Amino acid sequence: MQTARMRFVQYLRKGDLAKRLGLLSEDQKSLVEFAGLEGVPSDLKALIAQNPNLEELAKKSEKQPRLEVNDDVTLLPPLTDPGKIICIGLNYQDHCDEQNKPAPKEPMFFSKFNNALVGPQDNVIAHSASNKIDWEVELVCVIGKVARRVPKSQAMDYVFGYAVAQDISARDWQKERNGGQFLIGKSMDTFLPLGPAVVHKSLVPDVYNLNLKTWVNGVEKQNGNTGNLIFKLDDVINRLTENITLLPGDIIVTGTPKGVGMHRSPPEFLKPGDVVQSEIVGLGKLCNKIVAP
Repeated sequence: MQTARMRFVQYLRKGDLAKRLGLLSEDQKSLVEFAGLEGVPSDLKALIAQNPNLEELAKKSEKQPRLEVNDDVTLLPPLTDPGKIICIGLNYQDHCDEQNKPAPKEPMFFSKFNNALVGPQDNVIAHSASNKIDWEVELVCVIGKVARRVPKSQAMDYVFGYAVAQDISARDWQKERNGGQFLIGKSMDTFLPLGPAVVHKSLVPDVYNLNLKTWVNGVEKQNGNTGNLIFKLDDVINRLTENITLLPGDIIVTGTPKGVGMHRSPPEFLKPGDVVQSEIVGLGKLCNKIVAP
């Protein structure tokens, strides 16, 4: 299958009122536009729902115009309206260790709202309601087809691809307020940078051997590997679909390795002016500036 460029991106060109869909280069410096391709929507969730023939799409895209990613191009989140954003807490052993907590016996699921989504180069707001804003680089799994009561042995067939997320978290709201519920602390506007693209699973030979890192102002804060996930994707999809139907374009944010600010000594939190970079090797890199409200 000719899927070597299947890195799906949503973007705006200068003056655009509606988003576009295309393919991002691996170095994130150029993209191939889908505009004008018959039957290809401008929305990635809609494309995934079509169950497209990717080999045919790859061939068609070879004749499409290429565009430099510059100041006239704004990269959006590759999915702007997923039906569900499902997250997993305490899903890396070393993240449990830095909190002196045992590994959970079953996944700890929580959710974020779509208003948290921003693009790979967008600003993150340091909301004045919190003074404990933290970082968490995470692997995102994108669902490719309707999934209901999926056995573990078939679960990976329901995966479309992967992306990078930075799960920004207001720790005071997550841990000290709102009755211990995560939702507000996790779902503040701009608290989920996502991207730079959704990379089709065919480009990821081993999803359990991906290095993921966070830097704050150029200083490395997190350096982990997806091989240390406690609950693997097949297990997660199996558990979720026992009672919840997953749909094309739904995303699962799979957890973060050690190195978050809250558990450093002394604790470290983000402030306006900071720059957070998040990378998963092979999937791409985010760069988000923290700004005042």
